[in-house]
Amino acid sequence: MLGDRAYALIDRETGHVASAKHPRKWSKLIECRAAFEAPPQPGEPLPPVRITLPDGTELCSTQPDVEQVLSRVLGREVTLTSTVPEAPTREANRAPIDGSPDEELIRSESLALAAPTGTFFDHAPLHVLTTATLARLSELYPSGRFEPRRFRPNLLIGPSEGEGFVENGWLGRSLQVGPDVRMRLIDPSPRCVITTLAQGDLPRDPGILRTVGAHVSAASVTFAPGVVFPAVAGAYATVLHGGRLRKDAALHWAASAPR
Repeated sequence: MLGDRAYALIDRETGHVASAKHPRKWSKLIECRAAFEAPPQPGEPLPPVRITLPDGTELCSTQPDVEQVLSRVLGREVTLTSTVPEAPTREANRAPIDGSPDEELIRSESLALAAPTGTFFDHAPLHVLTTATLARLSELYPSGRFEPRRFRPNLLIGPSEGEGFVENGWLGRSLQVGPDVRMRLIDPSPRCVITTLAQGDLPRDPGILRTVGAHVSAASVTFAPGVVFPAVAGAYATVLHGGRLRKDAALHWAASAPR
């Protein structure tokens, strides 16, 4: 999607891309918001980004002191950039889901393994999630708030048929969205600690990830064929044919394309 993951913060000490997957270092990231000051256009330079800090203060990416302010708010020295390092990495807490909420097992991980070179995507260019999955998780853990912003999909789909974790049955298929856009669902989307973090009026809730981990798993069809990924919700996708997306666009399954 044009402009998605176009900017990132780089930790000057470690060189890693800043990610709330390491909450002890970067939990305040999830409390910030960013939006382009004008819609990005194909083939044009990226427009400036307006950043809203946790206290509501706004600043622009073109301000001379933007990195100084962000470093102060986040508690670490950072560089704001749209230039992707040669081999971008992040740190992520991969402690057992059923362990203590404060347990840490920090790993260094490569970014964008299923995305074009020179991008800041976690893994693939698109993340698809259905309302059916959110509804089923809510049934399993009624006191949890399973809202899209915890899972941050590019596309939230209300399927016309099927209940529960329907994305797991879509893997390996090609989906047509509206008249132009076609994508291939390549793998399940493993969930991480970010889904549990406080943001806005959403409280910290380790039960969100524990519920996903206890009830949802799916086998990879692309990245590691046959390997079962635990704690998944939604699916990763790659773009087969680009175009303009519109809210409430019609969906249908497209003819299979070569992988």
